[in-house]
Amino acid sequence: MDLRSRFTEELKSSMRAGDAPRTSTLRMIMAKLKDTDIAARPSGVDKVPDEQIVAMLRGMAKSRRESVEMYRQGNRPELAAKEEAEIAVIEGFLPQQMDEAATTAAVEAAIAETGASSIKEMGKVMAALKAKHAATLDMAKVGPIVKAKLGG
Repeated sequence: MDLRSRFTEELKSSMRAGDAPRTSTLRMIMAKLKDTDIAARPSGVDKVPDEQIVAMLRGMAKSRRESVEMYRQGNRPELAAKEEAEIAVIEGFLPQQMDEAATTAAVEAAIAETGASSIKEMGKVMAALKAKHAATLDMAKVGPIVKAKLGG
């Protein structure tokens, strides 16, 4: 089942269950997806593929994490808790992330595959990782690992 269908099914079941916070978050996700689809139309795409939906969901989770930090600094725990609940719903749709050992192994394989030997070739390694593992790797967390392996 693709992500679009899952959003619709989850929305229906959360509405039936009377789960207002989950319903609200799912509606937010679907609205953002509609915006993403509309933004993609000029390039001839009616509905963005699952890979782009995953990237959109990652972006939504990231912005909420940043909000949680600000709410905590501003001493607003109730708003931070609301954002964290939204993050939990959003992350439920994301593919399982690689653990640390698998991430390190993927980085080492990409370095070997690209023949990178210095920090100047980090871009090549990152491109190889993105091409192979975009859905299961958090690219923001991979950068420092690649940098360390290349002796940066």
